[in-house]
Amino acid sequence: QVQLVESGGGLVQAGGSLRLSCAASGRTFSSYYMAWFRRAPGKEREFVAAISASGSTTSYADSVKGRFTISRDNAKNTLYLQMSALQVEDTGVYYCASGRNSIWYNPIRQSEYRYWGQGTQVTVSS
Repeated sequence: QVQLVESGGGLVQAGGSLRLSCAASGRTFSSYYMAWFRRAPGKEREFVAAISASGSTTSYADSVKGRFTISRDNAKNTLYLQMSALQVEDTGVYYCASGRNSIWYNPIRQSEYRYWGQGTQVTVSS
């Protein structure tokens, strides 16, 4: 049974930083690309960042480029999202997702991901 468990969310002031973690189990973590998505209040879930199975390739939404960094530790079966210069607009529930295969076609599409975590709340105050 595949499980993805996010942690690290919380309340932070604008301009601050947070690091999210996603602990994975139940499948060979290093064989699949991974991603972070988020859902802001009243909006659809959207792509934030993705990372290839090896960690050598990353992709970011324009809205977070230069502020967020996705990484992974395949030895620890853990995915990370380092978030800096946080803005009120970054508020939402953040989800990690595990890919369907070892190579993505278009990492921003939610259909590319087979398993999802329950999410962790990030709230940025002004």
